Parts: sequence; structure tokens; C-alpha cells
Amino acid sequence: MFFTATAPLAGDGTVNLSPKGLKGSFAVLDEERIAYLDFAGSTAETIAHLRENGRITVMWCAFQGPPNIVRVHGRGEPVFRDDPRFGELLAHFPGIAPALHGSRAIIVVTAELVRDSCGYGVPFMSYNEERDLHGKRFSREDDASLSAYFTKKDHIAQSIDGLPGLPLPLPPSNF
Repeated sequence: MFFTATAPLAGDGTVNLSPKGLKGSFAVLDEERIAYLDFAGSTAETIAHLRENGRITVMWCAFQGPPNIVRVHGRGEPVFRDDPRFGELLAHFPGIAPALHGSRAIIVVTAELVRDSCGYGVPFMSYNEERDLHGKRFSREDDASLSAYFTKKDHIAQSIDGLPGLPLPLPPSNF
């Protein structure tokens, strides 16, 4: 499990913090870049903020073992399904079926600063099992119905702060 944090440039804009963690949805691309699959969800704030300014922080907390927190501060970019790089990037996620979860984009993060700090305030927590609700919900969607779903939802094509979000209609999937 990891968290992503982004914000618009406007001082009165909405800061976004999102939990991530579907098994197989995170990859290390090389020494400077990481990536994760962006799936169907309730908003597209991260995408909107990255399209505006590219700033992102990715954070992991140790819930077991030694107390540690790791943050990657960097520049992020949403790579959409119609981008020629999408297929090559998708190959970094062999353990997951993107169509099952309504894949919208791949977020690529280039690290500018990696820091660790104590996690003394982070509680011990146990992993029980994966939730299968996301896959069950979005596996019944095809490109057209997923696009229609996004079109009806607030804060998908446009963020809470009015920034461009997910381009709609979704381009066809090639996975």
C-alpha cells in the first residue's frame, strides 16, 4: 500500500491524497522512475494536478517491522491509453489485468528526491487479504460503458478546482 499526494498551483486549491495498493499495480521502471496503474475511481484529481504542474509525492509506511516512512518527491505524468508509450509501460505490470479494473492511465513518476524518516507514530497493522470489490465492479465495463460512466460523474473530466482531468471519451483500450 502506498499514498500519492498532489496539489494545484492555486493557493486556495484542493490538496489531494490518495491511497493506492491493488496488487500488481506498482512498478519500478528504472533507477529514477516508478509507475502505477491509474484505475477507474471517484475522481481524477491526481491526473488534473499532474497535467497542470507535475508535482507529486509518493509515500510508503512500514506497518510491520522497523518503523520507517519513505517518500519519493518528483514529477509525475499521466500516460493515457492512446499514448504510444502506454503498451510498453503496461508490460511492467504482468500480474494484473488492467481491463478488469477500468484502467484509465499509467502514472509515471520521475524521482527528484527520495527521503526516509522514522515511522514511530505509525501503528502496527496486519495485512488480511486483498479486496476484490474494485475488480468485481469494473470488470463488467467495456470501453463505451466505462466512458459513459465517467461522463456522468463529477470531477472526472474536470477537477474539483476546475482543472482539466481525464480526457473523455476514453480512447479505446488495446489490452
